[in-house]
Amino acid sequence: MSYKDVFILAIESSCDDTAASVLQNDKVLSNVVAGQKIHEEYGGVVPELASRAHQQNIVPVIDMALKRANIAKSQLSAIAFTQGPGLMGSLLVGTSFAKSLSMALNIPLIAVNHMHAHILAHFIDEEGFDKPEFPFLALTISGGHTQIVKVNDFFNMEIIGETTDDAVGEAFDKSAKIMGLPYPGGPLIDKFAKEGNPKAYQFTKPKVPGLNFSFSGLKTQILYFIQKNVAENPNFIEENKADICASIQHTIIEILMDKLKMAVAETGIKQIAIGGGVSANSGIRQTLKDAENKYGWKTFVPKFEYTTDNAAMIGIVGYQKYLNQKFNDASVVSKARIEF
Repeated sequence: MSYKDVFILAIESSCDDTAASVLQNDKVLSNVVAGQKIHEEYGGVVPELASRAHQQNIVPVIDMALKRANIAKSQLSAIAFTQGPGLMGSLLVGTSFAKSLSMALNIPLIAVNHMHAHILAHFIDEEGFDKPEFPFLALTISGGHTQIVKVNDFFNMEIIGETTDDAVGEAFDKSAKIMGLPYPGGPLIDKFAKEGNPKAYQFTKPKVPGLNFSFSGLKTQILYFIQKNVAENPNFIEENKADICASIQHTIIEILMDKLKMAVAETGIKQIAIGGGVSANSGIRQTLKDAENKYGWKTFVPKFEYTTDNAAMIGIVGYQKYLNQKFNDASVVSKARIEF
């Protein structure tokens, strides 16, 4: 261990996962995530239940992260935490704990934008994973966001395209719900799609100007398609599950790729990185890797554990902010919505 080593404890509590991570510079020493099963019976995240579960989970999760990293609290250089965007009650739990710990240890406090973290997760030092060079284009896709971002450096990012209504993750989950699949349905569509024919059913892609996205029309189209076919054959979904899932996934991927191709043409940037929970989707990951040969792009797909909500991605932003002395005082507040 050199005198230059920076140890960041990172806390993530934006939605329904309580996560803590310890980084030594840009290397992850531990990355602990506690999920919340309670939401499954409601078919979506219940904010009040989420914040209560965070209160129960946060101490054991942070304790485990420190133990797995074999780091004492006295060795920490700073505390990084998710300021937003997210569920207000959930964010408050992480923010309050981070403030208290930074004051108790008398070390810097670093607020992190959750969406920046999804993008900058690519800069975690991980064997076998390259880091993009600036500038690059980031496609951030999650349950709450769908954005194309021009990333000029660690602290200079510009949204050049985003959804005008629903996020892509919502399109996956709502389509799954229409089919009667349990929550969260997105990963199940991905699973069944592997066995199906992506061209079995045709769905119309929305015509949205520029680099923006829209998924609400596709969602409605899928609803009417399922209702019509189930009325004719009550076993339609069960008999054609794989083909339906493959066709839905294929359409969504085509929508994303059409906009990415347009973004590359407009900016001249051929380095493309994906991030956010939906970047765990195997079809999207494979399509992006295929684009390297097809379009001459250089593509970056994060390690699977850094796609869904996790604290390691908060820690890597915390590390860069630490190097640049971008600290916060105790007056910093959680924000359900936050400027990009």
